Amino acid sequence: MKTLRLAAVASLLAAAFCNSAFAKEPTAKQKALFAKFEKLMTNVKLVGKYTIVGKPVDKLPTEEYTIVSAKKLKAGDKWLLQARIKFATYDLTVPLQLDIKWAGDTPMITLTDFTIPGLGTFSARVLFNKNKYAGTWTHGKVGGHMFGVLKAGKKAAKKAAKKTKK
Repeated sequence: MKTLRLAAVASLLAAAFCNSAFAKEPTAKQKALFAKFEKLMTNVKLVGKYTIVGKPVDKLPTEEYTIVSAKKLKAGDKWLLQARIKFATYDLTVPLQLDIKWAGDTPMITLTDFTIPGLGTFSARVLFNKNKYAGTWTHGKVGGHMFGVLKAGKKAAKKAAKKTKK
């Protein structure tokens, strides 16, 4: 019985090692999608609105995120986004290591109980299509929907970069 448990543990460790250490190299198509997404998400502002479930939707609050840069990391679905987050009374720039999943050629940021320093813990799913984004979010017991447009521009990114250096 002890040998069987040891073999099971060894198999699990080997599988985990193989999945991380010998992950498949992205295909040419995936590399092209990654490059396109990096370009889309560098020096860009996401400007939109968000809802809060259970609250009236006649006057939606505005949200604004400036992505200074986006870079695919070697580990699985991990990406590093340098982001300025501006909503409600918050305005801060933080590096975010996020999972980005793909539904065909559509990227989706996924956060599950992800802590953003200074803001709290969030879960979200946000899809990007051309110059638009849409998704759902949860922060503690509160959640809702978010949607908006991507506005390219170095001016927005420069402002966020200056704020990061302060």
